[in-house]
Amino acid sequence: MDKRDLSTIFRERLKMLLTRSDLNQSAFAMAVGIDRSALSQLLSGASTRLPRAETLLNIAAEFKVSLDWLLGLSQDEGVTGEIRESLEIEEAPDGFDRTLLAKWHAEAAGTKIRYVPAGIPDLLRTEALVDYEAGIANKSREAQAGETQYRIDYNRRPETDMEVCMPRHTLEIFARGLGVWDRFPEAERRQQLLHMATLLDDLYPTFRLFLYDGRMRYSIPYTIFGPYRAAIYVGDMYLVLNATQPVRTLTSHFDNLIRAADVNAHEAASFTQRLAEMRF
Repeated sequence: MDKRDLSTIFRERLKMLLTRSDLNQSAFAMAVGIDRSALSQLLSGASTRLPRAETLLNIAAEFKVSLDWLLGLSQDEGVTGEIRESLEIEEAPDGFDRTLLAKWHAEAAGTKIRYVPAGIPDLLRTEALVDYEAGIANKSREAQAGETQYRIDYNRRPETDMEVCMPRHTLEIFARGLGVWDRFPEAERRQQLLHMATLLDDLYPTFRLFLYDGRMRYSIPYTIFGPYRAAIYVGDMYLVLNATQPVRTLTSHFDNLIRAADVNAHEAASFTQRLAEMRF
């Protein structure tokens, strides 16, 4: 991790501990064995230097947090809490409101969520498409519909900030009724695209869809939950990355997809509307 990044994360977490402690700066500094001026310097960000190891240990011990958390190397705060593996495998069962995926969305509220879907984004699907895709995948229609509604409700919250990036050709293939959608009726496809256009306009700017040229870029489906974790979708399972550096690497990958987009978020609704009006 870059030294400046390390210093920034440490400063943010030090400020968090100060706020939680309900102590003034003088009392906080005394509790961790430094003087007030040294604490002020650490909080100011004037230098990228970290405090001495003894001071770091004192802060961690006094406020019952781990050194890894204090330095941004882990998202797990507690010293004696559950030790989370940097890579986990989680099943993706039906009943979205009861899954870890819903929990991760809730934990990331107020931060940016980045999402590369496997197909049509869940919250943009009509009931007809939910039924059709649930039938193909032999999954519970009720669970799929519940996931769609959960995501819509989530994205209507004022604190939500979600970016979605997907290949433009996924929508073009859908509009033509190709691939897995070859038996989905044309009228329903058109209604789905109109539904998407309406929701994209309604949810903007808290929900922003970007489309990139899939011939130039490639991505597996994944979701990044703020700075906390990333979940890579692999069929009925998720590969869950909890370590800071892999999450940052995927975030950088997502940002590159955004930069390569040839349909930007403010254009997505009108692009989808035009697809709905085309005859193939």
